[in-house]
Amino acid sequence: MELWIIYAVGAAVFAALTTTLAKIGLKNVNSHLATAIRAMVVLIFAWLIVFITGVQNDIWHIEGRTWVFLILSGISTGGAWLCLLRALKLGNVNRVVPIDKSSTILTMTLAFIFLGESIGPFTIAGMILMGLGTWLMIDFKKDVKADEPSSGPAKHSWLIFAVLAAVFASLTAIFGRAGVPNMDANLWTAIRTAVVVPVSWLMVFLTGGQKKVKTVDRKSWIFLILSGMATGGSWLFFYHALQIGNASFVVPIDKLSIVLTMGFARMFLGERFTVRTLIGLALLTIGTLLPVILR
Repeated sequence: MELWIIYAVGAAVFAALTTTLAKIGLKNVNSHLATAIRAMVVLIFAWLIVFITGVQNDIWHIEGRTWVFLILSGISTGGAWLCLLRALKLGNVNRVVPIDKSSTILTMTLAFIFLGESIGPFTIAGMILMGLGTWLMIDFKKDVKADEPSSGPAKHSWLIFAVLAAVFASLTAIFGRAGVPNMDANLWTAIRTAVVVPVSWLMVFLTGGQKKVKTVDRKSWIFLILSGMATGGSWLFFYHALQIGNASFVVPIDKLSIVLTMGFARMFLGERFTVRTLIGLALLTIGTLLPVILR
């Protein structure tokens, strides 16, 4: 098995833990504040890894072009986090995650357009299956949450935030692939997180969320911190995979975290799935693996 596949699978496992832990921690916490807290945890975790691996001095050798991609990646990551946690706050995991993971389709398209990565017939077939699977997994009629409007324009506000999270996640992957080859993945993760932190805290202060820091209970702190640590682990594996593998293959495997996420949602959050959802999950999984296995 190629090393980049192992890294990509590791990223998927930690990504699944990230979503589940964040959902639990979000129960009584403002989503913007939760994003900022997680960003701080990831920042500490990422820089700790940088100093352990001894690559901190490489920061002085980063080229201007790479700095541009670092900043763009950090901004897009911040946007993805803010939108995803807001979507998770308003909707159930089994509705939000499929849309978030549909960023794979957009990422593969952008990789073809801007990075020159090839898209063969199996890749196209996989993208179609992923799209169909995502559509089947979205059930607008079930499990409307107490804090989600039951009617009017805001009824499916979780959908808007989930779509935006997918768009930002795609841009993050593209910026990462464009800039990562020239620097250590650990340092890339640490610097990118340093950009995410001010972006997330800016949103906290703009929405008045800083006033609610004292109201965060111990359980929420624990799960948000664990979620941040899982995020750090996912990033490190993901960007190591991007360094040695094509984005068109790395991203689909990473997105297979949806299978684990759905399983965790059933076990720990008590969310139920319909036959339609399970069929959609199967199609999404097949579509994700198809271009990798038959490449």
